Amino acid sequence: MEKEMINLTIDNQKITAPKGTTILEAAKQAGIDIPTLCFLKEINEVGDCRMCIVEVEGRRGFATSCIQTIEEGMVVHTHTPNVLEARHVILDLIISNHAKDCLTCTRSGNCELQTLATKFNVLNVEFPGEMTKHRIDDLSPSIVRDFNKCILCRRCVAACKNVQEIGAIDCINRGFESCISTTYDHSLNDVNCTFCGQCIEACPTGALHEKETIDDVWVKLKDPDTYVVVQTAPAVRVALGEEFGMNIGTNVTGKMVTALKRLGFDKVFDTNTGADFTIMEEANEFIKRFKQNDNLPMITSCSPGWVKYIEMNYPELLPHLSTCKSPHQMFGALIKTYFAKKEGIDPKKIYMVSVMPCIAKKFERQRTEMQNDGLYDVDNVITTRELSRMIKQANIEFEKLEDSQFDNPMGEATGAAAIFGTTGGVMEAALRTAQDILTGEQLEKIDFEQVRGGEGIKRATVEIAGKDLKVVAASGLANARKILDEIKEGKADYQFVEIMACPGGCVMGGGQPIKSSKIRSEIDVRKLRADALYSIDEKSTIRKSNENPVLKKIYDEFLGEPGGSLAHKLLHTKYQKREKYNI
Repeated sequence: MEKEMINLTIDNQKITAPKGTTILEAAKQAGIDIPTLCFLKEINEVGDCRMCIVEVEGRRGFATSCIQTIEEGMVVHTHTPNVLEARHVILDLIISNHAKDCLTCTRSGNCELQTLATKFNVLNVEFPGEMTKHRIDDLSPSIVRDFNKCILCRRCVAACKNVQEIGAIDCINRGFESCISTTYDHSLNDVNCTFCGQCIEACPTGALHEKETIDDVWVKLKDPDTYVVVQTAPAVRVALGEEFGMNIGTNVTGKMVTALKRLGFDKVFDTNTGADFTIMEEANEFIKRFKQNDNLPMITSCSPGWVKYIEMNYPELLPHLSTCKSPHQMFGALIKTYFAKKEGIDPKKIYMVSVMPCIAKKFERQRTEMQNDGLYDVDNVITTRELSRMIKQANIEFEKLEDSQFDNPMGEATGAAAIFGTTGGVMEAALRTAQDILTGEQLEKIDFEQVRGGEGIKRATVEIAGKDLKVVAASGLANARKILDEIKEGKADYQFVEIMACPGGCVMGGGQPIKSSKIRSEIDVRKLRADALYSIDEKSTIRKSNENPVLKKIYDEFLGEPGGSLAHKLLHTKYQKREKYNI
């Protein structure tokens, strides 16, 4: 059934749009820009900030364009003197209660409030008045809350409540004392936060940001007695370039490696190699469970935000989690054992840095389970954004760098590992290896497109070794909840489940380059980054983890069989029930 079309005029342009379209959407379709601040497409559409106000002929006052739907014959004006003056006053009032440390703020140059202040030429605060003062919450290993920079847009609240269905934060107090905080104003470290970081990605200012640890990395890089090793996750290489003005989804692997070597790291390795180990261990674990019909479905465990979520909310389902560590943790364990022994380096002198698209990895790396012989597998986790800051601090012109290769002897990875960074990729990679193990053959079928795509939940039936497997890939914790409820209530008959905490997977992780509301409204960021990873896979000479010669060598020389005693000690972990509120 065709939608009813509505005719209207915006800024003297005749426009036709479907019934139910907002003025903001209709204007955008016509190439007319209306500024927004609290608006975040399909996440926060409440009209709180009023920056998107317009005038509609025949009506008194202003209309809020992000929520006002179009009507037949409507005549809209988006930049009359009254509208421009009102927006200027709104900005002035917001800035009057906002910290003024823009030069040293982590979001300087990528702050939507700063951009609008510049655009509307807000040079002075005409209403200085009294400012609220809030303590800075930096107790968690992943997130810092500085609500002296909060503008009460509620985008973070919507991301946490509507997208992830966690509800760790909301508006508390009333009137001038209103602020975004947690239950009883506790630290994020003490409530049901999973550290996914989607609130950071939603925030238009510097009120929320990752707990930065690059100063610790600089100290170690300058220490001649420390052997500093770095590894980079698959999703980082298709997003890092955005911090230097490159197109979304540009694959900058070679430039990234060159930059890391210039920063002074002793070895630059690829987390993709760790992902290949994860696939080998996970595929073998799945086959064993499948044959024994033991704790099915098996659920992936490489997303630490997701792991913390199930530990807090569904502890009775923990036996379904794969015991495999995430790729960077596996790789860190191998660096401090196999690599250290092979190179004759004291493991205590190795400082392992992981560059991740995920801030929950900062929490994961300091879990007590992520140790071997008293040493943490990984010593520091920095985000894609933090790496870009290090490169800028070193005055490296990233876009002009030549390409370099990852270091050996652990620098080779497969295409299967590359797709780990997008929803469905972990499952597809594991299925490629599982089918070879089950059939005893090197099969040519390697693409499982049934589990690909941007849907929050992707169900499929795939044939492996003559048997049908029911699988599902879910991304975003609201979707994870739906799948877990199905399992808990006995309504699901899946054998294999992939879950990622962030909608779309690691490419949209909480540590990735932050995109403005305008960009997120116009561009499918997830798809562009995911397509880049699939392109890496398609161009790879080796596309199955079980065919990686580096893995074969390390299993032969050191680990023994996948899932064997040493592999289990180094590459697997355990989980714990967590209280939602540690107060």
